[in-house]
Amino acid sequence: MTTDLGAQNLTALLDSARQDYSELAGRGLKLDLTRGKPAADQLDLADELLTLPGSKTHKAADGTDTRNYGGLNGLLELRQIFAGLLQVPVGQLLAAGNSSLELMHDAFVQALLGQVPGAQSRWADQGPIKFLAPVPGYDRHFSICERFGIEMIPVPMTETGPDMDVVTRLVAEDASIKGIWCIPKYSNPTGTVYSDETVRQLAEMSTAAPDFRIFWDNAYSVHHLTDDRVEIADLLGLATAAGNADRVFVFGSTSKITFAGAGVGFFGASEANIKWWLAGLSKRSIGPDKVNQLRHATFLGSAEGVLAHMEKHRALIGPKFEATLRILNEQLGGTGLATWTEPQGGYFITLEVPEGTASDIVARAAEIGVVLTPAGATHPLGQDPTDSIIRVAPTFPTQTDLEAAVLALTTCVKLVGYEQKIKQQ
Repeated sequence: MTTDLGAQNLTALLDSARQDYSELAGRGLKLDLTRGKPAADQLDLADELLTLPGSKTHKAADGTDTRNYGGLNGLLELRQIFAGLLQVPVGQLLAAGNSSLELMHDAFVQALLGQVPGAQSRWADQGPIKFLAPVPGYDRHFSICERFGIEMIPVPMTETGPDMDVVTRLVAEDASIKGIWCIPKYSNPTGTVYSDETVRQLAEMSTAAPDFRIFWDNAYSVHHLTDDRVEIADLLGLATAAGNADRVFVFGSTSKITFAGAGVGFFGASEANIKWWLAGLSKRSIGPDKVNQLRHATFLGSAEGVLAHMEKHRALIGPKFEATLRILNEQLGGTGLATWTEPQGGYFITLEVPEGTASDIVARAAEIGVVLTPAGATHPLGQDPTDSIIRVAPTFPTQTDLEAAVLALTTCVKLVGYEQKIKQQ
């Protein structure tokens, strides 16, 4: 390990990193690892959608004319496909617009300005409220809270989900804590899978707030990278059995299954929550894009059809994750400069570098044409107190560009890391 190297060896390693960095700077790179977007060849997998539902095939299974108003719940046949995949009874699952993010935003707005089941008043009338934010986590979750001035309390992520000792203590003692963000399977950005015990505790724990909500963003429910199709415990079912059915808001979408910009979002919850949601929704919408829902139902066909389609995605992005991990191992393994996750699914790899260096690494990468997600994006308000987490998104670039970008990233890690070690001697 480099922690045992003398000054002479460290200087040689730094000189080598500087030479590699200088060579990269001369290449005029323009590479982007910022967001977890599907690549064009992944979107191509769903091009058949562009021909569906087809002329004179606009009727849903129950005879509904999908071209017309109505149907706030969304098409039954599509909800039947995704109910099991999202672990929500069909009658408690809604199919909506193209984004789960907009549903999470709407849920927040409706809770602030309406009155969720179990609440004594609107969240907006209860004074300052707080949300638990597992970290590292998803920046778009945090930006919703930031927009509405909601204080976020960071909770450390463990290998089995958020630290439940911290979660259970905080929610039991503070009624101003109204919820928690969760990505339970292949979490963004760590790839963490919540254990059955973590899910059970979330379902059963005592909360000081009677209107506490778990925002269960099951974004990667079918996004496997290995033969092991990881399953998680059924939060809504467990919460219902524990008498806490209203605690759970489930979100999902087809955004990384079919067309990222023209998919279908889903919202699942208790019967009381669904009634509340529809009452609010009816004030702003006369129905979702049912034509798009029909084309999705026709294209995917069944839950088995979804899983078969996702195997095609895996064939395209699996090699990208393998290449990223291979380069990290080849370039940083044994250096003591970084550790990283090896996810079984999802869209991200988390790179952890020495404390105080992530921002500098991201900046050095940008100087040679490699754009990364800003350091700190994995934490509330964009502020990582340790400045040590970098999110790597392998899916969007071509294989060639990805490998060049990751190699450049590792060069920056070595450059900044060895500079820090020499200063610390």
